[in-house]
Amino acid sequence: MKRRKARELALQTLFTMDLSEADASDALQHVLEEAEEKEDVFLESIVSNFVKHKDEIDNKLSSNIESWTIDRLGNVDRNILRIALVEIDFLEDVPKSVTINEAIEIAKIYGDDDSSKFINAVLSKF
Repeated sequence: MKRRKARELALQTLFTMDLSEADASDALQHVLEEAEEKEDVFLESIVSNFVKHKDEIDNKLSSNIESWTIDRLGNVDRNILRIALVEIDFLEDVPKSVTINEAIEIAKIYGDDDSSKFINAVLSKF
């Protein structure tokens, strides 16, 4: 699976976890079944690192979004930012510039009209 597809499936997994409070492994399995995909190391790494470091990631985000709280962000934007921070902080094989660019591109697809600008502004602080 290409990394863009893995990021999109990670977004769906984190989104599912947010909305239904599903267990990470159940949400991931559901997303993989729906996408008719098999296991992917990169995807699993994003999800597992997010679960392990959720509080740290959310605290970092909270301190870098002005006049907002993490809970007030839209589910899509919040989870795109979470995935990007997982990559920046915990996946050493992905250049930061690639992570930011991918997050912006995914925001253009799944977010609203201002999502890509917001994502870029927040991630430029890291």
